[in-house]
Amino acid sequence: MNESELPPEERPVDLYLNLLRLRMESDDYRLLLRVVEPVLRAIDAQQLPGRDFALDDHSAEGLPPEIRDQAALVIATAVTGRLDNEVVELEIDETGPVRVVTDAATASDPVRLSEIADYIRERHRTNEELRGIAEASDLPTDL
Repeated sequence: MNESELPPEERPVDLYLNLLRLRMESDDYRLLLRVVEPVLRAIDAQQLPGRDFALDDHSAEGLPPEIRDQAALVIATAVTGRLDNEVVELEIDETGPVRVVTDAATASDPVRLSEIADYIRERHRTNEELRGIAEASDLPTDL
């Protein structure tokens, strides 16, 4: 379903949240909302820093993996307006498994997934290099 098929007052993220409300246990749904509501408010206020971000450790602490994946999908739906997002796990040698959210076409394309993994590897190397420079310069290293 694309956005043009939805009633004007219904955003894709609202539709997705309504579906989850019906499918999830009440306690799990409340936990999911507690995690995603601050991010959804920031999206509505257009205050997100960039295209890629992670659920911070504080908000995801003790969160079951299924809820964490659903939170990522809710946020992706809010950002992209798409309902076909999927969570994909990529094996990255330097960091271990990394879970990313992408559209269904990319999720089923091994070449594209390899490109995403390469990007993550390069970003990790760059971060480690910057962390080393900061450490040698007696600067904060929490990149």
